[in-house]
Amino acid sequence: MYPEPYIQYLVHFHGDRDYFECHEILEEYWKRKPAGQRDIYWVGLIQIAVSLYHYRRQNIKGAVRMMKSAAAILKKEAQAIEQLGLDSKTLLSILLEQLRDMENRQPYTSMSLPIADPRLETACISLCHKRNLIWKSSSDLSNPFLLNKHTLRDRTDVIEERMRQIKRKQRF
Repeated sequence: MYPEPYIQYLVHFHGDRDYFECHEILEEYWKRKPAGQRDIYWVGLIQIAVSLYHYRRQNIKGAVRMMKSAAAILKKEAQAIEQLGLDSKTLLSILLEQLRDMENRQPYTSMSLPIADPRLETACISLCHKRNLIWKSSSDLSNPFLLNKHTLRDRTDVIEERMRQIKRKQRF
């Protein structure tokens, strides 16, 4: 009923709090459609994860910018968010509360998305258990890979793809 990448996003969001992975998974899914046909609500969900990644790393400016954008998108996309099994009204309230905390320089705390569809939540919890993750656990702030994944991950595939694209363009 829900796209698998979206379920994976929710599992990472609430299981290991790997917001960088949330962004990667959902962005790849979003980009499957041609530009101009992509659903903007996915961007809003991606931006929530990016915002929290920045917030956890104490990049308040980046966190605030992303959260404002996410809230604006998701406010307009309430119907799509409801179809994704989330409570759009509660989600917007949570995002605005997080935004206030960010702007007031409150310490980062993990947040949860308001899943309204019990079947979706059950499926996500089950996947968390299979991966030995605790559903809705707090971020492990002592895990440097989780906090700095963008600088510590293996980027070999990204670099190789970039080189392929450069070579392809040079042929034309």
